Amino acid sequence: MYGQPRVLSMLFLGFSAGLPFYLVFQTLSAWLRQEGIERATIGMLAWVGLVYAIKFLWSPIVDRARIPLLFTWLGRRRSWMLLAQLGIAAAIFNLATSDPAAGVMQIAIGALFLAFCSATQDIAIDAWRIESAPVDMQGAMAAAYQIGYRAALITGGAGALTIAQGYSWETSYMVMAALAGIGIVTTLFVREPQAGVSREAAERETRVVEWLERKAHWPGSLRDFGAAFIGAVICPLVDFFARYGGRLAIMTLLLVGSYRLTEFTMGSMANPFYIDHGYTLGQIAAIVKAYGLPVSMLGVVLGGLMIAKFGVRPTLFLGSGLIIASNLGFSLLATTTTPTLIGLALANSLDNLAQGVHGTVLIAFLSSLTSSRYTATQYALFSSLYALPGKLLEGTSGFVVDAIGYPAFFLYTAALSIPGLVLLVWLLRTGVLNGRPMVAAGKGRVESDD
Repeated sequence: MYGQPRVLSMLFLGFSAGLPFYLVFQTLSAWLRQEGIERATIGMLAWVGLVYAIKFLWSPIVDRARIPLLFTWLGRRRSWMLLAQLGIAAAIFNLATSDPAAGVMQIAIGALFLAFCSATQDIAIDAWRIESAPVDMQGAMAAAYQIGYRAALITGGAGALTIAQGYSWETSYMVMAALAGIGIVTTLFVREPQAGVSREAAERETRVVEWLERKAHWPGSLRDFGAAFIGAVICPLVDFFARYGGRLAIMTLLLVGSYRLTEFTMGSMANPFYIDHGYTLGQIAAIVKAYGLPVSMLGVVLGGLMIAKFGVRPTLFLGSGLIIASNLGFSLLATTTTPTLIGLALANSLDNLAQGVHGTVLIAFLSSLTSSRYTATQYALFSSLYALPGKLLEGTSGFVVDAIGYPAFFLYTAALSIPGLVLLVWLLRTGVLNGRPMVAAGKGRVESDD
């Protein structure tokens, strides 16, 4: 299964999706902190990541709109992937030519554009992944995606720091802009998935047809817009709530929104913590490369194996437990007076292991929630929900560190995983955690067959 072209393609598409992430957040925060920018300002710049959390607003456009010329050449999914990837390359190049010492406004605008292009690419890649393989291959697709994604995080993190240490931040970001070409080349070579019948025309949706009949007296342009909005936005939401029932759907969305609070909230403060604790860019890069990458891959593989052998449910618990443990490790490291490479290696390794498991199981879980009729819109909604609360808290992380210090800050971020664990316990007896919900006719509730 892992040797199939579709799965192998996910390695490179995962790399393309992961490359911009640290360049907007952790690597950028290290650059700004080294330039003397205040932690509070760095923390607030993390709010550009809210773009990832609101991508559901334009996901219906990516789900249905046809880009002139590119659609005819590449198809719907690949045309959007290519357009976003070209934007990513341009945005990283723009950051490379920016000077933080002259003010952070240009940095903020450039980071915002990069985040927008990256979020748009995520919408298209997620839809391509789900549509290109059957359900029994989604675990392998998710694992391959995560391996590529984690490799890109190391490249955009440790790789960028190493280049910046030896040359300059401008050179570092220039190299990252060139590496964006990996996604472009991959998009040109992969196959476009076959579109489902429900995507052929919005008029085939029952609700759209009924709405058009009721609004027959409206002008044609308004009727077309209304039909497109109902088919692209309303129908995906109604479909999800119809399949899971109101209460279970809401609880599931709350779980999605709280599952990654810890990971997001501490993200922008990791590199400033390393620097403030006395580590050099070279030491950070060396430890991340030597320990972070292999342990991250181990986490991805472990997550995939756990899902295959035990299912999504226990792996969700494992991911949360590891994330809590990793932040407790950071808190312990923050209490040391002398920075040691062993301490950095242990904390970073546990964090990468936790994120590997955490990310893989979340992708598998969210994929199981989507309907093939509304792949891009529903997945974008779910991934937006898991990012929004964390990104809002991440923007305040610099203020929290200034107020309580690093040891207490990491205890605080570890505690943010507790709501997700409580929701997991509540959902324990439902089939939604294994992606096999069945709505009882006329009752609006979910029963499980396991």
